[in-house]
Amino acid sequence: MFIKYIKQYKFIALLFIIFVAIFWLILFLYNSDVEAVLYATFLCFFLTTILIIIHFNHFIKKHKNLQKCIDKANQYPLLINEELPVNTNIIEEDYNAIIQTILVNYKNQHAKAETSRLDMIDYYSTWVHQIKTPIAAMRMKLQMEDTDSNRALLTDLFHIEQYVEMVLCYIRLDSESSDLVLKNYNIDTILKESIHKHAGEFVHKRLSLEYKQTNRRILTDEKWLSFIVDQVLFNAIKYTKKGSITILLNDEDILIIRDTGIGISSEDLPRIFEKGYTGYNGRFHKKSTGLGLYLSKKVANKLSCRMWVESELGKGTSVYIDLHKAQLELE
Repeated sequence: MFIKYIKQYKFIALLFIIFVAIFWLILFLYNSDVEAVLYATFLCFFLTTILIIIHFNHFIKKHKNLQKCIDKANQYPLLINEELPVNTNIIEEDYNAIIQTILVNYKNQHAKAETSRLDMIDYYSTWVHQIKTPIAAMRMKLQMEDTDSNRALLTDLFHIEQYVEMVLCYIRLDSESSDLVLKNYNIDTILKESIHKHAGEFVHKRLSLEYKQTNRRILTDEKWLSFIVDQVLFNAIKYTKKGSITILLNDEDILIIRDTGIGISSEDLPRIFEKGYTGYNGRFHKKSTGLGLYLSKKVANKLSCRMWVESELGKGTSVYIDLHKAQLELE
């Protein structure tokens, strides 16, 4: 830091050296008393050293204050103006004027962007709720007659409902409000509701379900945990042509949803939670949006749940949701 300080004020240091050189040049030219010049030179060095120490301490304090401003600017950019140190010279006033101009422009752009974001959220929220009405009407009409064609259409309609829920989840996740209602819920109620939603899919694909009632209560948010379970089950059914899907809660309160589907390659496994990443199977089967697991992971983070996946290509996939971790962090 001292080296940086010297570099910043090198012109003053150079000027001081020049003055000392002039001092000694006059001594040489006029054959002045050496002791008098040495005394004057020593006195100048002494006073300069004291002034440098005082000024350097001021320099360090100002640097630390500016570092704090940088840290706060990363968290609260709109409040940075309140944290800036007092100007001590005209150059700092010029820099401060530049910051003020940038800050005003930023505030204006931020206000416009926030208004636009809120308008978009309102629009899509309204759209989601409006689209549910015709979906419900179509479901009722298709259920009036039990035919192979109607069952296939009901399956497609169920997929549409899932994608609509994904849209609603997507716009709510970045909301400034937490939107969390944490209570002790019976995990069986949440799981049975998701199983009931996917019952038609199980029947249509002739998949067996292995599920044993747990009679356990978990501290969580029912709506958000239901979304995760729905998305994981949706993927499990989608990528399982035959076999079974297992749902269980182990003794450590880790929810496991396991399928006997096509699995995930080892190359794709580290990236499955990335936004828009579909992997080889998603591209090959052309059924994946790359959003289901991404949103599920974001929701899990919101609930303070650890979520991970184990899979082997051609042998199935297991999704783990650590509900015990959420309870520990909340306590």
